[in-house]
Amino acid sequence: MKKIARSELNALFAAIAEQKQLFIPADNTAGQAEFILWKDGVALTEKLNTTRSAKDLFFPQVENLVNFKVSDKKMEIIENRDPAAPFVVFGVRACDCRSFDILDSVFLSEPVDTFYKARRENGIIVTLGCTKPAETCFCGAFGIDAANPAGDVTCWLDGETLYWKSNTDKGKALTAALSVLTDCDENAVVAIQENTRKILEKLPLNNLDLSGFESDKLMELFNNPAWTELSESCLGCGTCTFVCPTCQCYDVQDFDNGREVRRFRCWDSCMYSDFTMMAHGTNRPTQKERFRQRFMHKLVYYPSNNNGVFGCVGCGRCLQKCPIHMNIVKVAKKLKEVAK
Repeated sequence: MKKIARSELNALFAAIAEQKQLFIPADNTAGQAEFILWKDGVALTEKLNTTRSAKDLFFPQVENLVNFKVSDKKMEIIENRDPAAPFVVFGVRACDCRSFDILDSVFLSEPVDTFYKARRENGIIVTLGCTKPAETCFCGAFGIDAANPAGDVTCWLDGETLYWKSNTDKGKALTAALSVLTDCDENAVVAIQENTRKILEKLPLNNLDLSGFESDKLMELFNNPAWTELSESCLGCGTCTFVCPTCQCYDVQDFDNGREVRRFRCWDSCMYSDFTMMAHGTNRPTQKERFRQRFMHKLVYYPSNNNGVFGCVGCGRCLQKCPIHMNIVKVAKKLKEVAK
């Protein structure tokens, strides 16, 4: 294990940025935390988590996939994909780090998404253990330890020191290149971890019960009468999907500017009325059906196809951002209540 004084964080970031692009969670001009390309003067945010997750760096909200030029009867295909330069993302929380397991299961399964794969291969994830979890956090319900996150490198930060532990070959290679770090005893972070776990035990959602969402109850859950009540106030705004670190739905759109056709991939949401719309219409014409699709996927469909792993990591963003205060916790509790 390594360490560096908190007052020397700028020197650490500078040392990393000399080798690779570095993104850290910092406050933007609107006062919200997001992953920002580091340069001198960009400071680590004091907020618990970013408004949107580190998913953006591996699966961007909008990306230009390819362009086409048509002349007479000939078509020219213009390859313009992002070369995915090596980069480091620092300060990823345990919940967001776990989300990459879910994204990997989707984008790295056959057929492999080569855009996502290139970024995963070139990206190094440096996680940061939580010290002040929020009341909206419930990552523990999914077996995630906020005090001991995974990642290529795991860090812990207290009032005076940043502790640094490499976990993978990529993490070890990065560590070896950072002479600003000095050796320390691994027991140095035990007190930090114990304090975080004590806080987690007191959080209101710490004991969230997610039993009862097994695949053999799929139709029972699908036909649960609670969906009508739960969905009636939903605005269909898609905020929950856009702040979610595990949502992976996207649409592909072509834009013709008169000179060439540009093909874009952009995030989509199952909460939108035109989601998966085809010539005959959409297979989920009501807000209730769209609302049900989102939460059934997180709680039932995805786990059924992935050895019981839920499609949620308990980051709490949907609890914080939904304008009508609807979220996966309320849905899970209501479904269980009605099922009794």
